[in-house]
Amino acid sequence: MADPTTAPEPVTLGVVTIGQTPRADLTPELRAWLPGVRIVERGALDGVTPEQIAEWAPAEGDEVLTTRLRDGGSAIVGHHHIAPRVRAAVADLEEAGVDAVYLACTGEFGELEHRGPVLRPEFMIGHAVAAIAAGMTTVGVLVPLEEQRRHPDTKYAPLDAEVVVAVATPYAGSPEAVAEGLRSAAAEFKAAGAQLIVADCIGYTQAMREVLVAELNVPVVLARSVVARLAAELLDRGAAV
Repeated sequence: MADPTTAPEPVTLGVVTIGQTPRADLTPELRAWLPGVRIVERGALDGVTPEQIAEWAPAEGDEVLTTRLRDGGSAIVGHHHIAPRVRAAVADLEEAGVDAVYLACTGEFGELEHRGPVLRPEFMIGHAVAAIAAGMTTVGVLVPLEEQRRHPDTKYAPLDAEVVVAVATPYAGSPEAVAEGLRSAAAEFKAAGAQLIVADCIGYTQAMREVLVAELNVPVVLARSVVARLAAELLDRGAAV
C-alpha cells in the first residue's frame, strides 16, 4: 500500500517546439505560469545539423515557419519538413508518460495522432480572441515574417472584426532590435485603430508584450500565455498550480 504521507508525483507537461531545445526564451515563463508542473521538452530540429536546416528552407507554396535554435539564433523552415518531426515528438512524449502536450507553435498541423490532451494554439487562439473581441471592429495580429502577413483566414474565421496584420520578428538578435520591430508594428496597429492585439507566435515573450502595451495602451493577448494558462487548469490536481 502506498504511503499516504509520500508526496504525489508531479504532473508533467511535454513541450514540443518546432525548433531546438532547450527553449531558454520559453520554459522560464512556462514554469512561472505552471508552478509545480514538470516540463519535458522535445524539438523538431533537435539533432539536425545547420546544413540540413538550410536544406529545409520553404519551397514555393510551402507554409513558412520560423523558430529559435539552441544557440539563440533562428531558422526559417518549410512546414512539410517540420510536420512529421512534430508528430514524432508528440508520440515520443506520450510514450514517455507525460500528462499533456503543449505544441509550441501557432501554425497549422492538421491531423495529429495522440492519446492524451494536446494543447494546440492553432485551435485555441482564434476562438479565445473571438470570445473577448465581441463588439470590437478591428483586431491586430502580430506575426514574425512578412510571408505570414496574408490574412490568417482559418484561425481567425470566428472573429467578426476586421483583422489587421503587422510583422515583427521575436528573433531579431538583440533586445533593442526586437523592440524596434515591435514599435514599428505598433505604429501600424495604431494607424489602423486596432482595439486588441494578438501576438501570434509562441516566440513572443512577456517582455515583448509589455513593449506593445506601452506603445498602444490596448489589450495584448500573448499566445504562449493563453495556452499555458489553460494548461494550468488542465493539469491542476488540487495542488497550487
